[in-house]
Parts: sequence; C-alpha cells; structure tokens
Amino acid sequence: MGYGLVRAFDGGSSPGDFELVEYGALTTPAGEPLARRLLSLYSQLNALLDRFHPAEVVVEELFFNRNTTTAIAVGQARGVALLAAANHNLPVQEYTPLQVKQALAGYGRATKDQIQQMVKVLLDLDFIPKPDDAADALALAICHLRGRRFQNLLAEQTDY
Repeated sequence: MGYGLVRAFDGGSSPGDFELVEYGALTTPAGEPLARRLLSLYSQLNALLDRFHPAEVVVEELFFNRNTTTAIAVGQARGVALLAAANHNLPVQEYTPLQVKQALAGYGRATKDQIQQMVKVLLDLDFIPKPDDAADALALAICHLRGRRFQNLLAEQTDY
C-alpha cells in the first residue's frame, strides 16, 4: 500500500506550488495470515498518522476489477486505511483513477507513465517516485490539493 504526504503553497496550481514531505510503501510479511497482515498495515498507518498529523486523508475509490481476488484484497486494505483515518478523526476524501488522471494530466485516459511524469514535474523532483504504489498515492494527494484549490476559488466567487 502506497502513501504520500504533500503540502501545497500558493494554491497548488503549478510546479513549485507543492512540497514533497514523505512517501513510501507499507509492506507486510508474505505468508502471514490475512488478519495479521491487515493488523500490520493498520499499525503502520497509525504510526504515520501519529508522526505527521495530516489534516485529512485521501484514498483511491474502489473501482470494478476483473480479478475478484485482487479487488477483495484492495478493498480490505482500503478498509484498513479508512479505519485508521476514522480512528484519528480525520476527514477522508476519495477519488477515482479517472479523476486523478484528469486532475494531473487533463486527460482521463492518461497512462501510468504520464501520471508519474506529472508527479515528478509538479513536485519538482529529479526522479519518479518508486514504487508505483507510492507514486499513485502522491498523485492522489496532488489531485486532492488541486481540487481543494478550485473549491476555494468557487467559494470566494460566491462570497461577494
């Protein structure tokens, strides 16, 4: 399970408006019983939330997957993330892969490589974050921060 922490400055509309705080992937021991693996994810997520004190949590919305086993595993890990956020009284926002692609590349059919390049550019990095799950988490964070910027602009327009 990937994670990424990003700060936005000046509304987060262009490169340099974002700051990478931390990213990585949470892993669990292969061969462990499922309950132990989920508990490990939960413990690792709680440790991250305790360490960084984010204001909110962003999670990828579950989408239809042809591989039922994969979909169930993703759903279980996602549930652990939602539980950890709720345990810390943090609001959770969810985005579909399509929304992330549109927010970062302006195109809903952007490739994984294109999204990773946009993460690199928007965070002003010399490299593409690895593993892919971590890059995906950073893309989700950027999507949320960009969306929040537009929500704030709309709110300003109605406050006249």
